[in-house]
This record gives sequence, C-alpha cells and structure tokens, in this order.
Amino acid sequence: MNMLVQAAVFFGAAVIVVPIFRKLGLGAVLGYLAAGALIGPFGLKMINDVEAIMHFAEFGVVLLLFIIGLELQPARLWTFRNWVFGFGGAQVVVTGLALGGGAVALGIGVAPAAVIGLGLALSSTAFVLQTLAERGELKERHGRVAFAILLFQDMAAIPVLAVVPLLGAGAAVAGGNSVTFTLLKIAGVLAAVIVGGNFILRPVLRAVAATRTPELFTATALLIVSGTALLMNSVGISMALGAFLAGMLLANSEYRHQLEADIEPFKGLLLGLFFISVGMALNLGLLRESAGTVGLLVGGLLIVKGAIVYGLGRIWGLNHHSSKSLGLAIPQGGEFAFVIFTAAVTAGVMGKDLEELLVLVVSLSMAATPAISLANDWLTRGFVPAQEKPYHVAPTDEQPVIIAGFGRFGQIVGRILAARRIPFTALDSSATQVDFVRKFGNEVFYGDASRLDLLRAAKADTAKIMVLAIDDVEASLRTAETVAKNFPNLKIYARARNRQHAYRLMDLGVTMLRRETFLSSLDLARQVLVGLGMDAAEAQRTVTAFREHDEKRLFEHYTHYGDEEKMRSLAKAGTKELEEMFARDAAEGVAAEDPVVGIPDRKQQAA
Repeated sequence: MNMLVQAAVFFGAAVIVVPIFRKLGLGAVLGYLAAGALIGPFGLKMINDVEAIMHFAEFGVVLLLFIIGLELQPARLWTFRNWVFGFGGAQVVVTGLALGGGAVALGIGVAPAAVIGLGLALSSTAFVLQTLAERGELKERHGRVAFAILLFQDMAAIPVLAVVPLLGAGAAVAGGNSVTFTLLKIAGVLAAVIVGGNFILRPVLRAVAATRTPELFTATALLIVSGTALLMNSVGISMALGAFLAGMLLANSEYRHQLEADIEPFKGLLLGLFFISVGMALNLGLLRESAGTVGLLVGGLLIVKGAIVYGLGRIWGLNHHSSKSLGLAIPQGGEFAFVIFTAAVTAGVMGKDLEELLVLVVSLSMAATPAISLANDWLTRGFVPAQEKPYHVAPTDEQPVIIAGFGRFGQIVGRILAARRIPFTALDSSATQVDFVRKFGNEVFYGDASRLDLLRAAKADTAKIMVLAIDDVEASLRTAETVAKNFPNLKIYARARNRQHAYRLMDLGVTMLRRETFLSSLDLARQVLVGLGMDAAEAQRTVTAFREHDEKRLFEHYTHYGDEEKMRSLAKAGTKELEEMFARDAAEGVAAEDPVVGIPDRKQQAA
C-alpha cells in the first residue's frame, strides 16, 4: 500500500476512534488499541504489515524515554536508588519466579518457562506512563514508584536478552566467550556515550542554537536520540534505555527545555502509532479459537503480578491505597516481552505457536489495564485514602516562578529570588547570553518563551508567576499572548520598555508591569534634587508624588493610547497638573524651599 495512503488510514482511524473513547471516559490508549484492531489484519484488513509498522512505531517509546531522561538528573536518580534497584529488582525477581513456576506447573519446559517468567515480569513503559499522565497521577506517590519500577525493568531487559540465546540448544559450548565479548562491547559503548554526552553534545547544541534556525535545532535533537539509540542497539542494548541515558546526560544542560519541546510532538504521534500497532497485532482469530484459555492466562497474569506488586508495596512502606493503585497500574505485560519472545523463537527456546499465544496474552493485558483502572475508580468513588507519612521517591522539581528573558532586568529578579532560596526557571532565546550567564553560576535554559510547547516543558501549568523580562517588544507581546491564552492561572509580572509597550501589554490583560527605566530614573532624579540642596525627605516626597501621579495617569489614559492627538493633549494637561500641584504645596508651606532649584521661595523672600 502506498505510504501516503497508509498514513491517511492511520490518521483517520485515530481521529475517528480516539475522541469517541475519550468522550466515553475510556482514555486515549484504549482508543488507539481499538483503532489498530479495527484497521489491522484481523479487522478490516486495511493494513497488513504489522511487524514493519511496530518496528517504526517503537521509536515513540525511544523518544518517551529520552524525555524522561531529560527530566531526571543523575543526582536525582541516586536519591531514589532504593526504589529503583530495591523495589524494582524485587518485583522482577519475585514476579519472574512466580510466573515461571506457573509455566512449569502447566507442563512447559524449564528453559521456555524461565523466558516466559522474565518476559512477563516486565511491564509496558509506554502504556503505564501514558495512562498515568492522562489520569494526572505521575506526581502521586504510586506514580513515582511506578516510574522507578519501570526504569529498573528497562535496564533488566538487557541481561534478559543476553541470557535468552544461551538457553537455546548448543549455546553452552561457545556461550562463555560470546557473553564476555558482548559485555565488553556494552561497556565500551556506554563509556563512549557518557564521554560524548558530557564533552561533545553541549558544544554541538550551542553551535546549532547560535544559528537561530529552529528546524535545525529540532533535527539535531532527533539526531541525538536516533544516533544514541542505534549505537546502543548495535551492541544489543535496548534503544529506549540508550535514549534514556542520552536524555539523562543532557538533564543539566541549558538546552533541556528546548529539546523536550522540540521532541514532544514527534513522541506523541509515534506513541499513538505504537499503540495502534499493538492493536493491529491482536490475533483475534486465535482469540476466537481459544477464548477460554486466553482469558484465563490474561486474568492469571494480571492477578498474580498485581498481587505481587501490592505485597511488595506494603513491605516497602506504602499504604493500602498507594499499593493498590500501583498494583493496578503495572500488572500487564510490556513491549519488551515481544522482543524477548521473538529472540526465544530464533534461539530455539520456544515454538512459534507458544509465542503467538504469549503475544496475544501480553497485548490483551495491556488493553485491559486502562479498563481495570477505570473500574477501580468507579468502585472506589468517594473514598478518601488515609494520609501517608512523607516519602522520598524523588525530590520535587516544581518551580513557582518562570523568568522569560534573562538579560540585565531578568537577572536582577533572579538574583533576589535566589537570595531568598525561591526556585525559578529562567529562559532566554539567545544561546550566547545563556552561555555567558551560566559561566557566572546562573542556571538558565535556552529557548523561545513564546512557544507553547516550550512553556509546557518548563512546567508553566504548575508555576505561579511569570516574570516577563524579554527585551524585544514583539517577542514580549507574543509571550504574553501565549501565556494569557493557555495558562490563565499564571500571573504575569511584566517589564515594559516604554509607555506604548505597557499599553499593548495591558491589551493582553497584563496589569502588573513596570516600565524599564522608570524607577531608576526616579531614583536618579531624587539624587539630583538632593544635590541641588533640597532636603532629602522633601526630595523623596516630590519623587513619590510624581510616581503616583504618573502611574495613575498611565491607567487612566489607557483607553486613548491609539489616538495620538488625544495623548498629546493629555500629556500637556498632566504636566500642567503636576506644576500646579507642586505650586499649591509650596503656597501652603509644605516646602520651605523652591522644589526645583533648591533656593528660598521668592514669595517668602518678598515677604
């Protein structure tokens, strides 16, 4: 089938089916699965080459892991090592033994049973993270623990894939040398990626950002992900884990938010395609022939795995509610099971018929997970879980303030916030400025703050205040408009270059604003008055009166700012009003000296 026709079929199925499932409250993931089953070889037969589509769509999982890596700095990973390696390791080992033992009890040989146990112990990173994100649970306790378990599972897939060929016939003879050589290759590639990530990627990104060509930066981001994934895959490491490592190496980079914003659209589309391809792979014919057996296997997998996760959660100190939510989140099989079972068939560990049955079980378990969560929501509606003790799965990454534009104005705001230990995210569209500011110990990220995807990557949805300190007027207005439309709860405190800029910001609903040099000019004027001999207190009163009068007129004149003639008239009237106000003060004896030249008032001299 023509590639363009295939693309139209995929987009059409997704656009029709997914909104229906979202409307019914079933979630986008189940919608994608249903769309895949509808157009696949066991449905309307509109697409038949499922394997090729799935290989391509797996890049969506790779991009997902890269973005997760960007948000997880190595120091943060170390802080919740107990959950990743302790809980995650226990989950894989205990679940693998239980499911492998169950396979032996059903009459399957020890070698294929071991592959089945280890393959089914791994859950679907893409399904779980997407589902938790849709439900807003990624930042809840069970969501963070689920992420820790999935991270360990992705790492565990490497040794599992390395062991599978050794279980095949005749593998034991040459297995030792092969494994040693493979481990050396893996170590070499990991070292190359770590060194390259620390010393090569950032200079490359800096050079590309300096060109100010957005599409080139996007291409570079995709090249980093695909290049790292292919390098890892060449030595048998999971592409997704390789991308995660690359992302983690760039987590402290000033380009983190821009990379995430550029890759997010591709990740979303390819993940949707991945879920569609899983739906297409469902062997509905086998399901009709062996519905009872398949149903029992799917139910057994979900119950056994969910129960083990629940029990381990209680052992690790989670309460009933969090343990149950965790058990319902990751009881399914995962995408790595497909790879492991295929490798087992190639190595002669299991037959093709058994693989097809297992693939169907894994796919149906993935499809059942969102439905199980929805059923649990319905059953527990209105239940309020007991509060747990504070936990430390990962430190919070929320920043209450975003500073857009980190030049001379934004840096002052940032320094004051830092002095009070108030965390903030600083964004600037100049790679040169970002590089310069970072040399002085400031953390600032490269990116155009007027882009919606970048603001989302910078967590504008959870921030409280946006400090709009962009120097360029048009860029400042674009950013204010984007924030006002998409983040209505994010308060904007803006810098205005002049009166006209202030009025245009007010058009967008921005009322908390300061003109760029206004306050510093007032302070200098106060010093000039003192230098001319005026009393310091009187000079301060003069400047304060002028400021209050000017700011009052700024808002009063707002409705006329498009009428130049009217504004000139109002400016002249304002000047005269100020002169009369100070003259009245002098006549009433508020000031004993002339407020302008600092000499005794002439009327008083005449008297």
